[in-house]
Amino acid sequence: MEAFDAVEVIRTKRDGGRLSPQMIDWTIDAYTRGVIAEEQMAALNMAIFLNGMDRAEIARWTTAMINSGQRMDFSTLTDASGRRLATTDKHSTGGVGDKITLPLAPLVAVFGVAVPQLSGRGLGHTGGTLDKLESIPGWRANLSNEQMFAQLSEVGAVICAAGAGLAPADKKLYALRDVTGTVEAIPLIASSIMSKKIAEGTGTLVLDVKVGSGAFMKDEASARELATTMVNLGADASVNTVALLTNMDTPLGLSAGNAIEVAESVQVLAGGGPQDVVELTVALAEEMLAGAGVRDVDVRAALNDGRAMDKWRAMISAQGGDPDAPLPQAKESHTIYAPAEGSVLRLDAMDIGLAAWTLGAGRARKEDAVQAGAGVQLHVKPGALVRRGQPIATLLTDTPQKIERAAALVERSLVLGAESDRADTRLIIERITAS
Repeated sequence: MEAFDAVEVIRTKRDGGRLSPQMIDWTIDAYTRGVIAEEQMAALNMAIFLNGMDRAEIARWTTAMINSGQRMDFSTLTDASGRRLATTDKHSTGGVGDKITLPLAPLVAVFGVAVPQLSGRGLGHTGGTLDKLESIPGWRANLSNEQMFAQLSEVGAVICAAGAGLAPADKKLYALRDVTGTVEAIPLIASSIMSKKIAEGTGTLVLDVKVGSGAFMKDEASARELATTMVNLGADASVNTVALLTNMDTPLGLSAGNAIEVAESVQVLAGGGPQDVVELTVALAEEMLAGAGVRDVDVRAALNDGRAMDKWRAMISAQGGDPDAPLPQAKESHTIYAPAEGSVLRLDAMDIGLAAWTLGAGRARKEDAVQAGAGVQLHVKPGALVRRGQPIATLLTDTPQKIERAAALVERSLVLGAESDRADTRLIIERITAS
């Protein structure tokens, strides 16, 4: 005998009512067990999309999703000398050229805080951290919990695939939202992200919530609402959580692809790299360390003096990768030039992301393969002054027939103005804490 009826739950939310804690617990459990049919959960998702949820409802929904699977526990994690290790994690809502996790994890580990970074693969115009790292010869994404704990103890950082046991209800709900037009429901986005992050067991969480053309959230108000909702969910679950709203109108750095983003990340770890990638990496590292109780350290110095690079090499090697191996290169390239002189006012992140995806850097379906060497290498950023005929971007692919379509997207992305015009080059828009 079931405690509730699915139609009763749907009607409650359809009519603007509030789902009780018991109703929420039953709903997630019953859906995971297959008692609630897909069409019934689709109807409930739409009711939530239209009528929303209050903070207590979202918190309970998130907890129920966490309880559908396993929780990781890092409370006993120590380093090789037996010293207790605090843990911290970062989650980005996704964008174009967002390779920040790659330099960030080893950078934070330099300061004695462990980074268990469970990451995913790309879909559509947004890149996936695991796809990028898999362009490194030998590197493997799948680790057992024992291997992950051992690497955290010995190296201090791990970037790997999340196990299937974390919040399995989310996997079902995510697939359903994708095909029912309810992906944008903020209660469902927030609970999807935070159920996995809380189940991962980290002590501190920093959220990088993207806003702009290449982001999931296109406007600041929606991004702020999502960030606030997630930060509050973290606080309600006793996870020290903070969010940064960051600009995704323009790709991060000068590369959008897989191997070329790894190469750019290595430049940052060597003390160079594009200014925006360095700025965001340092800002997020400082937030992660502060949340774990480490303050008054010179984060930028660890990029410049080789300590972060040493951690990177150890992290890649521990997962079977060769940090010295040449990265894959695309077979074909095509350069796009400035059609006139002027100030670069815009390089639209969505168009650049779609171009990289078109060239083979991304996938349309989860089972699709990606080209490690494909992508878009930018030569300028908004704010730059260019002359007619100056290189703007180079397209990279193993599939030359894709170049024409990708070139059209990159050309569309470029907006030039008079030399006196100035582009909006803000990177970090706002810092959000629990309310």
